[in-house]
Amino acid sequence: MENKTPVTLIKIGGNIIDNPTELSQFLSDFSKIEGYKILVHGGGKSATKMAESIGLVPQIIDGRRITDAAMLDVVVMIYAGQINKNIVAQLQANSTNAMGFSGADGNLIQSDKRNHPTINYGFVGDVKKVNTQLLETLLSNGIVPVFCAITHDGKGQLLNTNADTIASELAIALSEVFDVTLNYCFEKPGVLFDAEDDSSVIENINQELYSKLKAEKAIHSGMIPKLDNCFNSLTKGVQKIKIGHHRMLQDMTALYTTITL
Repeated sequence: MENKTPVTLIKIGGNIIDNPTELSQFLSDFSKIEGYKILVHGGGKSATKMAESIGLVPQIIDGRRITDAAMLDVVVMIYAGQINKNIVAQLQANSTNAMGFSGADGNLIQSDKRNHPTINYGFVGDVKKVNTQLLETLLSNGIVPVFCAITHDGKGQLLNTNADTIASELAIALSEVFDVTLNYCFEKPGVLFDAEDDSSVIENINQELYSKLKAEKAIHSGMIPKLDNCFNSLTKGVQKIKIGHHRMLQDMTALYTTITL
């Protein structure tokens, strides 16, 4: 079996983005990772704050943002503009040659507009296709891609797309060519038995334990789509998945959760 080149793919959560000190430390840690790497980021609270400042009322159902035309303008401006370019600039300051992308750039991620039987999500996309060939070219030329949570439908329409899912779909697509490790970094040290106790990290979670904890409602809300994405990725070729605080990237003693089948 041929050895594939390793790729580290990291998705950072909004709570890191919302905290300038945490973000600065994370980007410093991320810059120290050797080899090919990709960063995916969400939007934090900035889009909600901007929307409210111009009189829009954000709607979220089951952790997913409803995106009408006015809200789409806001999330494109904040995600693909302010946040993405701020991250790219800070990575350049850390001697990491980053380049910021939406899914529309280079046709890197194409999505279908979500079609739900009962909920109109508006301009929300579900990933359909990843341009692995262009990603390979970027990585092999020393570029570190930084993806925001915006994709497109190939017909001129931008779509708001869940960043956890983008990270998962990128990891799956790249796993055909690379040995991919997917890391979900957020403000907690991992998946917890008790959401109020940061020391209750589940160091390894498989599908059987996940089903049990979900049934007991020990795992709920935003962690469910994140873990669903993890298990989907593992069944489709991704080699290794970790969830935890970003300190796990450089601190060998840090706790985190490993996801296994």
